[in-house]
Amino acid sequence: MEEIISVNNVRKSYGDAEALRGISFGVQSSELTVIIGPSGCGKSTLLRCLNGLEIFDSGRVHIGDITLERTNGALPSNWNTLLRELREQVGMVFQSFNLFPHLTVLENAIKAPMVVKRMSRKDAEARARELLSKVGLSDRVDYYPSQLSGGQQQRAAIARALTMSPKVMLYDEPTSALDPSLVNEVLQIMRKLDDEGMTQVVVTHEMRFAKEVSDKILFLHSGELVETAPPDIIFSSPTDQRTREFLRSYL
Repeated sequence: MEEIISVNNVRKSYGDAEALRGISFGVQSSELTVIIGPSGCGKSTLLRCLNGLEIFDSGRVHIGDITLERTNGALPSNWNTLLRELREQVGMVFQSFNLFPHLTVLENAIKAPMVVKRMSRKDAEARARELLSKVGLSDRVDYYPSQLSGGQQQRAAIARALTMSPKVMLYDEPTSALDPSLVNEVLQIMRKLDDEGMTQVVVTHEMRFAKEVSDKILFLHSGELVETAPPDIIFSSPTDQRTREFLRSYL
């Protein structure tokens, strides 16, 4: 299978604190990769480096046909152009939904394709309605975010990201702000996208989801990528003591 994401020796520091210490890994097309690890280990920072929300200090990130690379601390002159092109290919879903509160669900979904891709309102609405139906919100298109449950807001955020027809979807703790009763409705959408072949990278503490659905798990600890393996190996015979101790606290 084609490797659609390639990360090589990515480093990121905040002052003297090293958040990422030379992270390298690859994700093949259609894979669902889950990133796990204790709080503060660098999971969210890594995810944000993948779509340029954080500017890494050195290393290389390649997604689709876009490459971000820093050597000797310098940013290439076309960095901002590369970021715009990258974000057209990468969808991002946050733990806090980040929907525009003054726009309806439909208006939230059509804004990016109309502004960024110059799509006509008619075409953008058709695409948005199709995706909102897919995530079970066809009867909520005229609602505002405040009129939705947390699970519905997160499903709307996923649909909004999909309107850009991304090659890759990134999720930063997509269920952590939800009541336990609403978690499964969001995870079901991600399962459906996996079945359809969408490449997804998920930062999560949902170990059951990681075990049952992922193709590969990355375990981070103190900014280091400690272990990478399929879920059956990670959950049955992890090789590193830090992985075993982390999983013991969840399982």
